[in-house]
Amino acid sequence: MEATTAQANELERRIDLAIAIADIEKDMEQRLKRMGKNIKMAGFRPGKVPFSIVKQQYGDQARHEAMAEQLDRVFAESVAAQKLRVAGYPRIEPKTGENAEQMEFTAIFEVYPEFTPGDLSTAEVERPTLEVGDAEIEKTLDILRKQRVRFDNAERAAATGDRVVIDFLGKKDGVPFQGGEAKDYPFVLGQGMMLPDFEKAVEGCNAGESKTFDMSFPEDYFAKDLSGQTVQFEITVKQVQAPRLPDVDADFAKQMGVVDGDVAKMRAEIEANLKREVKKRIEGKLKDQVMEALLKANPISVPAALVDMEVERLMQSARQDMEQRGMKTKDFPIQPEWFTDQAKRRVSLGLILAEVVKTEKLQATPEQVRAMVEESAQSYEQPEEVIRWYYAQPQRLGEVEGVAIENNVVEWVLGKAKVTDKAAVFDELMGQQQQ
Repeated sequence: MEATTAQANELERRIDLAIAIADIEKDMEQRLKRMGKNIKMAGFRPGKVPFSIVKQQYGDQARHEAMAEQLDRVFAESVAAQKLRVAGYPRIEPKTGENAEQMEFTAIFEVYPEFTPGDLSTAEVERPTLEVGDAEIEKTLDILRKQRVRFDNAERAAATGDRVVIDFLGKKDGVPFQGGEAKDYPFVLGQGMMLPDFEKAVEGCNAGESKTFDMSFPEDYFAKDLSGQTVQFEITVKQVQAPRLPDVDADFAKQMGVVDGDVAKMRAEIEANLKREVKKRIEGKLKDQVMEALLKANPISVPAALVDMEVERLMQSARQDMEQRGMKTKDFPIQPEWFTDQAKRRVSLGLILAEVVKTEKLQATPEQVRAMVEESAQSYEQPEEVIRWYYAQPQRLGEVEGVAIENNVVEWVLGKAKVTDKAAVFDELMGQQQQ
């Protein structure tokens, strides 16, 4: 067997492979002899089928298997000898020309990029800072109360925050359009469930009141036949319901999981959970900036094979998500190009992180993993059970280890980059809009 290597471009490699025909024939005969011991054929006892018949029936199969195995071995030996890190699977192409003694092929494949982590001394990172105090606790309590809001019938005009129940009929050029009609349709004014102009028209109406109004759809409206178009709506307000927030009392505390209804205990738990969440959000924003800094400092080429595999993985994940939501993926074909940029970014980051971790020795320690598991478990009623759950399966622990490694990378980058502290706005950090 022989193998020679040539470089085509930055990551693509081509290896010329040669396999002796005699070796293939020898391997093929050994395979056929092994197959013959187990073959059952009418007119012959098991294992007694003549070799000539076995070869006639299964010779092509055995030759193909022998050749594939020889190719795999020659290819593996060649890349190992040249210390090449193969990304994905090689494409094997037969070479033209006749040779009585050997079969010749070209293996085309990609390798992992080789690089030294780039300089991060000029990278700039903003570190959000936020101390959880009474104001943040009160805002969180307010959100929790709104999540448990009840609505009571109101004998007044509808206002922002009210829940209304309406009938509506939309017409374009005097003709009802698809999706423009509903009966007993409920929504809360001010939550953006309907277009702003529609909600504005409903505001100020009393139960039992009907009205007709013109409304223009925005230019970027998802329904292209309606985008930028002016239509007419007929509405009838059937109910106006005012919101009633629960009081922060023992009953509310029990709803929040405090068995004895102790409000002070509930506030303490909210504060502890909030501090953990704030810490998590800050770490997430820091991590995002660090990953961006690493990408800018390391503009590497990535193997197309790895990008393709990541695209397929993302597509499969999207299909599963759609199916879980009750959507039929066959009615909504997913296109690979939707995920190409995301896949390339993920592959790039994966390669960069792996190199940084190896070069800087940033692997996670067992103590670090244990501390993270224990911290995560504190948000549950029975922390010890959660800890045992993590340690019961290596895969779960591996996920925590991955996060720990990323945290090590973040700390390493922060030690190299220009870091400035910036006070964070609570609502922005938590992604909440206070009503």
